Amino acid sequence: MTAALVVVDMQEDFCPPNGSLAVTGARDLAPTINALLAHPGFTFRVSSQDYHPRTHISFASNHPAPNNQPFSSTITLTNPAPGKHGETKPQRLWPVHCVADTPGAALIPELDASRIDLFVKKGMDERVEMYSVFADAFGNRPDPALHARSVDYDLEGELRARGVTKVFAVGVAGDYCVKCTAVDAARAGFESFLVEDATRCVDPGEGWEEAKRELRQAGVRIVKSDGPEVRGLMEGV
Repeated sequence: MTAALVVVDMQEDFCPPNGSLAVTGARDLAPTINALLAHPGFTFRVSSQDYHPRTHISFASNHPAPNNQPFSSTITLTNPAPGKHGETKPQRLWPVHCVADTPGAALIPELDASRIDLFVKKGMDERVEMYSVFADAFGNRPDPALHARSVDYDLEGELRARGVTKVFAVGVAGDYCVKCTAVDAARAGFESFLVEDATRCVDPGEGWEEAKRELRQAGVRIVKSDGPEVRGLMEGV
């Protein structure tokens, strides 16, 4: 049994007080996440960062009025993969956030980044949203045929190369990027867990309740940082 911890998007733009897409309580997660990073039961530790071009399709300001209101407006995404251009899905629009090489894209200093083994940048293709660290909104994983790749590492391949069987997801936001990462981990065949007290949500009410329904349907287990699933990682350490 080998377990990986995936710390999702603990970045300045997602954290109060000044983040452009701040998630309430996100910065306060650092002590809990740092304790998990220090846990000897995790043999591989990954941190992801949204790393968008300014022209990213999810930014409300890149669309004409009146359908360009952050949080409330939606547009239609088209799958950028060759041969898949007829595939579409709705996309919620967001404020400009985590633009590549800006302070807002940086990991927060409270995070103990010295314990991270792999840093993954995602959401780099302007044409498509990418919540999950594994794949874009259409399930496309890293592929040179896409030309403008959304992510700089094939996380599934990296985990398999290290013999990982369990994936624990934490960070922000629980109802978007953390949820999608945990669901994709389960779909890839890993035993997948989301650590509830180590995540915060854009919508901590009905949005999180719906996310939990999706997680459970996908086979993801929702656990606590001090629960038996994490404590059990000490067996054999």
